[in-house]
Amino acid sequence: MALRAAEKGFMVVGLDTNVAVVEALNSGVSHIDDVSDDELKTGLSSGYRASNDPAEMATADVIVVCVPTPLSEDGGPDLGAVKGAATAIGEHVQPGALVILESTTYPGTTEEVFAPLVLGPGRQAGTDIRIAFSPERIDPGNREYGVKNTPKVVGGLTPECTRAARDFYAEFIDTVVEAKGAKEAEMAKLLENTFRHVNIALVNEMVRFSHELDIDLWDAIDCAATKPFGYMAFRPGPGVGGHCIPVDPSYLSHRVKAQLGYAFRMVELAEEINTAAPLYVANRVWQALNERKIAVNGARILLLGVTYKANISDRRESPADPLAKRLLEWGAEVRYHDPYVPEWTIKATAGKKLMCEKDLSEAVREADIVVLLQAHSEYDLDGIAAESSHLLDTRGAHFASTAHVSRL
Repeated sequence: MALRAAEKGFMVVGLDTNVAVVEALNSGVSHIDDVSDDELKTGLSSGYRASNDPAEMATADVIVVCVPTPLSEDGGPDLGAVKGAATAIGEHVQPGALVILESTTYPGTTEEVFAPLVLGPGRQAGTDIRIAFSPERIDPGNREYGVKNTPKVVGGLTPECTRAARDFYAEFIDTVVEAKGAKEAEMAKLLENTFRHVNIALVNEMVRFSHELDIDLWDAIDCAATKPFGYMAFRPGPGVGGHCIPVDPSYLSHRVKAQLGYAFRMVELAEEINTAAPLYVANRVWQALNERKIAVNGARILLLGVTYKANISDRRESPADPLAKRLLEWGAEVRYHDPYVPEWTIKATAGKKLMCEKDLSEAVREADIVVLLQAHSEYDLDGIAAESSHLLDTRGAHFASTAHVSRL
């Protein structure tokens, strides 16, 4: 977002509390997959720079907030970073500035939590400071849709706030969509991800009984996908990961329960199914080993691709963690390979650290079973299938029908 704005002639400051990140950015070293070092260096020469000085906000015409919004330990929204950013903005922002929150959150956050801290006493939204919400829609690793050609939804606290946000984004984004207000823009983001969450849960549950009924669900999905209307294909997998799908619907569910007193049952059921998906994969691993008279206790299991999505390095909420945890609890010797992850500290296992296998072919041959979690483009699936004693494909990426290759 910052680089696209700089490309259009804006003077852009990237503000972060992490000094190491700031120094790396200013030296031309990118820390995210979708921005290469060359792109960053072009941005630095076009008007972008990084800083850790909050006083930079005092000269800003526009302030865009993109801080994380994780879940708290009790499963509710953790708005600590949002509140911290809003408080810092309130201390420095000048009258007439436009302040936009992009961090995904529950409907009402911009108006009830964010705006009061930005405005402080005596200032009004829409007159003194314009405040809006615009959900981020970045899809990591997507080479077709980026900042410029992905429509941007904006919703302000007043019509003037909405127009100001619309005009800003229209400078470097092809299509800007005006929502009725900030709450509708906040809800739009949660609706998008809840839709995905529920439909992924649907196929993740269907794949279980399809296996028991000897039905090839993957083939059924491909057949259904030929319908040109009224259907969108979702495919099962080892679980959901990233920030959006495992976290965002919970924000909406928490808001409904806290404000209205009843459960958003569709989201809660989807969360239950998708959370159990890695454990189902573990059971399928146990079953595949058992059929070959190999005990899971002591078996060498190779996991391929431990990021939450193919062809990126992001590991947030990756289903590889609960899968590995369960296999380790059963006594398995868990190894992994991922071209994007040189080392892996498995959550909830007292910080157990694994190093990426250096020789993929050797690791495949030595494993009692290979589990494909992410079909990174670097993987030669035919070669892996040929060298493995058994391949469990959780992504439906390898369609060869052989005795030692099975799909989820």
